[in-house]
Amino acid sequence: MMKDVIEIRWHGRGGQGVVTAGKLLAETALGTGQYFQAFPDFGPERMGAPVRSFTRLSSRPIALHSQIEAPDVVLVLDPTLLGTVAVTEGLKEDGILLINTSMSPQEVRRITGYDSGKVFTVDASRIAIEEIGRDITNTPMLGAFARATGLFESQALIEQVRQWFGHKVSPQVVEANIRAMRRAAEEMQEG
Repeated sequence: MMKDVIEIRWHGRGGQGVVTAGKLLAETALGTGQYFQAFPDFGPERMGAPVRSFTRLSSRPIALHSQIEAPDVVLVLDPTLLGTVAVTEGLKEDGILLINTSMSPQEVRRITGYDSGKVFTVDASRIAIEEIGRDITNTPMLGAFARATGLFESQALIEQVRQWFGHKVSPQVVEANIRAMRRAAEEMQEG
């Protein structure tokens, strides 16, 4: 999927790790020699309010500095946004839509009306609860993202998670997040 610039839009709710996921992805890009931008789009919203985050990845310096209007990839960390936020708005026809949900990709297509491109689903919430003990889906979604896009080797993301969280949480929590990433990549459905 490598183009000159890959544009990614994240949708979630405050407190779900949307901004952190975008930053982790950007730091992984840096570690693989790519250029990046990662920035959130929110105001004074409270915990649980809809938020967006944006990530740009490129093999060259990025001169564009604006919100992403026509993303190549859209990730949705909270499935309750599907009926309330236009998550596929501007998504390119050959884009990738990755949703945290127990629904099938075909059900997501019906709900969103996105009938082109690729649609992937993964029950990242269930995986996060089983592996991490909390419904924080950013790391499982990164694992699914790696598999869906092929932009990064899973190991590059795993190493970035170890670096990012290694000094913030216990080694057990870090390894739980890595297990969640691997499971999400394995359990993701395409349709």
